[in-house]
Amino acid sequence: MTAMLNSALKNKASSTTEKGLGRAQEILQCARTLLASDGYAGLSMRKVAAGAGISLSNVQHYYPDKDSLLEALLLYTMDVFQSKIDAIAAAMQDAPPLERFLSTADMFLEEITDPVTHALFFEIWALASRNPFASRLMDKMMARERKTIYNLIRGLNPRIGDEEYMQRAILMVAQIEGLMLFRLNRHTRRAEFNAVRASVRQLLVNLATVA
Repeated sequence: MTAMLNSALKNKASSTTEKGLGRAQEILQCARTLLASDGYAGLSMRKVAAGAGISLSNVQHYYPDKDSLLEALLLYTMDVFQSKIDAIAAAMQDAPPLERFLSTADMFLEEITDPVTHALFFEIWALASRNPFASRLMDKMMARERKTIYNLIRGLNPRIGDEEYMQRAILMVAQIEGLMLFRLNRHTRRAEFNAVRASVRQLLVNLATVA
């Protein structure tokens, strides 16, 4: 938990104890739920404080304003994704690189079909179209996703150059993120989800390996 919160708390003036890190995470979880359910307009520092069961000043101790809270939330979300990618890499260190890549893609698909994560990203996308601050955060997130995919597929086919692999990584991120538009529900429509996942896996294999 400490490592994942370090970047989210990068603007905090003082160091944070283990207990404080737990509280900071609780605040982010409340903010995540509120942003997904009420949107950016309905997200307020007071609502977050009420949801976390602490005072407004306590929230502001960790996140001084709404923008810093939003930035921390997105950074934390990216770090959670990265921790899951690292866990897959560690568990599959002896597996073929293509299998590690496909397992990571499966994880991304599972995450974006989570109802709260789905609503959260839709809200940030909508906000990014009219808010420069949110747009910069979204650009940062997308760049990190592209780099992650690039590092996973680079070299799978020696005939494909690095520049071409970066372009393919961009296409892969667009394909995976674009599936949010279909509002796949892996719980209530599992057969449909599995069919889409099989198609996505084949498409990704082609992009990753076919020269």
